[in-house]
Amino acid sequence: MKLLDIQSSPRGESSDSITLTTSFIEACKSASASIVVDTLNVWHEELPEYGHEAIGAKYKAVKHETMTETESNVWERIQSLIRRFQNADRIVLGTPMWNFGLPYKLKQLIDLVAQRNYLFTYDGKQYGPLLQVEKAIVVYTRGSRFLEGTPIPPSRFDHQATYLDFWLQLVGVRDLRSVIVDNAWNRDRKESEVSLAEGKATLEGLVEWFLATSNKAPATCNASDLRIGGTARAPEKTALRG
Repeated sequence: MKLLDIQSSPRGESSDSITLTTSFIEACKSASASIVVDTLNVWHEELPEYGHEAIGAKYKAVKHETMTETESNVWERIQSLIRRFQNADRIVLGTPMWNFGLPYKLKQLIDLVAQRNYLFTYDGKQYGPLLQVEKAIVVYTRGSRFLEGTPIPPSRFDHQATYLDFWLQLVGVRDLRSVIVDNAWNRDRKESEVSLAEGKATLEGLVEWFLATSNKAPATCNASDLRIGGTARAPEKTALRG
């Protein structure tokens, strides 16, 4: 089983999201010796800029036009990143919340790999997924607790999980679980430690599900939201309190 581990915090071992996903992956490796992990840290990867040459290569690839040497070089680098998604059977992704959204390096990775006819199709009317990733887990860490009915409701302030869950399902993740750890860092460190411990325990409880192979893909790809340190966004979601 090939597992793509995407890390998006620059804090390394001090990162809560990396600590949680690393612990989960180690639990998976203990349960299954067949796991091969490909770690893609967006801060270590030296991602190419999505500038003039990359944009030019993108449009020429769609139109099957001849690229310049510079465009060909950047396009090959982009394709090498795309292949890591295409080769994955499972994805584990951890990300902190930055300004109510994603770290810019993670967004840069998405902009590079989300190419038409590689990760998705578009016929002028609708989009279709091209990945064959059976399961994925995303760990979202936030410094605050976002609750509806408060001055910072997730319906207004969460531009992190809503976007990333949507994108992963768009490109072909069939079964997605989102573990949201609210209150991971604030003035009360003890309270944050409780949230992080519950997040770790929740992930450990998902190991068996994550490793199991389904014979049939689900009809829909609705992301299940397990929220730590708060309540779930909607009644049908699974809610865990910290």
